[in-house]
Amino acid sequence: MSDRRGYYTADEVRAAEAELFTRVPAGLPMRRAAYGLATVVADELRSATGGVVGRAVGLLVGSGDNGGDALWAGSMLARRGVAVSAVLLNPERAHREGLAALRKCGGRVVERLGAVDLVIDGIVGISGHGPLRLEAADHVAAVDVPIIAADLPSGVDPDTGAVSGPAVRAEVTVAFGAYKPVHALATPHCGRIVLVPIGLQLPEPELAQLEPAAIGAQWPVPRASDDKYSQGVVGVCAGSAKYPGAGVLSTGAAVAATSGMVRYVGDDAEVLAKLPEVVASRTFSDAGRVQAWVFGPGAGTDSAARDRLAEVLGTELPVVVDADGLTLLAAEPGLVRGRTAPTVLTPHAGEFARLTGADPGPDRVAAVRALADDWQVTVLLKGRATIIAAPGEPTLVNDARGSWAATAGSGDVLSGILGALLAAGRTSAWSAAAAARVHALAANLAAYEGEPAAAPISASPLLAHIRSAVRVLRELAEA
Repeated sequence: MSDRRGYYTADEVRAAEAELFTRVPAGLPMRRAAYGLATVVADELRSATGGVVGRAVGLLVGSGDNGGDALWAGSMLARRGVAVSAVLLNPERAHREGLAALRKCGGRVVERLGAVDLVIDGIVGISGHGPLRLEAADHVAAVDVPIIAADLPSGVDPDTGAVSGPAVRAEVTVAFGAYKPVHALATPHCGRIVLVPIGLQLPEPELAQLEPAAIGAQWPVPRASDDKYSQGVVGVCAGSAKYPGAGVLSTGAAVAATSGMVRYVGDDAEVLAKLPEVVASRTFSDAGRVQAWVFGPGAGTDSAARDRLAEVLGTELPVVVDADGLTLLAAEPGLVRGRTAPTVLTPHAGEFARLTGADPGPDRVAAVRALADDWQVTVLLKGRATIIAAPGEPTLVNDARGSWAATAGSGDVLSGILGALLAAGRTSAWSAAAAARVHALAANLAAYEGEPAAAPISASPLLAHIRSAVRVLRELAEA
């Protein structure tokens, strides 16, 4: 089993489909996709109503193959006793074979959908760009039941996940043949995602997400021969008398993430008061042996902080730069440009704009890749879908499946986890993606705390659930 899930652009999927069409009879890939779509719809009907026969399903059908997928799926559902009605948004260009199959099985073409239990979105597929057109948007706005999207929610860009106007918000998205970037970058519009294989032969992905079990299998844990030094010593320059919380959160996360040693450099008395296992010093030169550094959360942006950042970046060790450190780099990029040791920048969108002079824009993946290539560093752009790019490597994404970590101090926790993984000898891109996964999982665990309904959290309970999140991933690896 692969250690990562690949996401493929529209062009990559079309190329794979063209190759598939040379190996299989015409129409077979569409029938496979439609059968998978119909199966998911039937399962949803059973889950909601206890049965399939007698239920009603509506189709919103555009032109092209995506509309054909919906029509063929409708014909299969009609054969199972479902009342199927279809709105053809472009009747002259509706998929002829799919429409004929639907009518043959008793499906109806209507002007407007009536009372139905569920709607299939077959408006546009991977060739669609931009928001829904007015007529389609009007039909979608009138839907008050769950929508299942065929391949991707219409109105959402397949390659960037961007939404620039009216778009479908699906309960479930049934991906045909391959996951597309939209399935990682726009999950609020996709809902639950189900992959239906249709026989595509795909290249190595340029955008991927690490599988949770693979992260658990590679997470650093002590071996029989390990001591506190061999497991990785991370140094943290964070927090201050003015911003004590940042130091506690970042240093505490480094302590929780691995079993080695954490050294703290700074004058935040709260760090030692709350984390007695941390070895502290006032100055960088007194820190002792360190295998990776974290600099920035609450560290300040004055000349003393700038000089300390320069000292840290002057080492040959991996460095994570976050928060105030990014503000300093935005003013003086030369501090990091040309550095040969691994460097990871962890901006949110505002910090990214300060570093580059521009907002990430609708194509966040391209923007992060451009910064990583330009500065020759690894960049982790925070968000519900966190994007990690390193020069010359496939881009990684982590879909948090929620926004529970969107709280003050959350990024300080992430930097500490990431620094601990770098100190343990993991690569910068893997460390960033794995840290993002544990961070998101810890936030979700904190939000639910064993209860069926979630409640808002702060950074402190997120920090307290890091070990539980690591344990969950390791259990998946051992299952």
